Amino acid sequence: MVYLLLKALISGAIVAIVSEISKRYPGAGALVASLPLVSVLGMIWLWRDKPDIENMAAHSAATFWYVLPSLPMFLLIPVLLKQGWSFWLSLVAGCVLTIALYLTMTWVGPRFGLKL
Repeated sequence: MVYLLLKALISGAIVAIVSEISKRYPGAGALVASLPLVSVLGMIWLWRDKPDIENMAAHSAATFWYVLPSLPMFLLIPVLLKQGWSFWLSLVAGCVLTIALYLTMTWVGPRFGLKL
């Protein structure tokens, strides 16, 4: 239980740090947010819990392929905001787009030999 709490505290601290940096320096906050810190932490936690090379390789490769459908969200949200959409509506639209692209990736990926 202590290990789970430690993982949650470290992961939550990263989100809080990004939020605080972004208040003053949006570009710097975006840079920190764009770092694959969550992915790296996830791999560290996974390796610590299950040090299996094949499992880690599969996880890492699948993470790459799932990052791609999330990227258009970061283009859609600023476009919608600049067109006068509210933040919350823009965020929801970006999330809906991402979910649709994730579902597409999950359906199309295996047809091209991707193990997701």
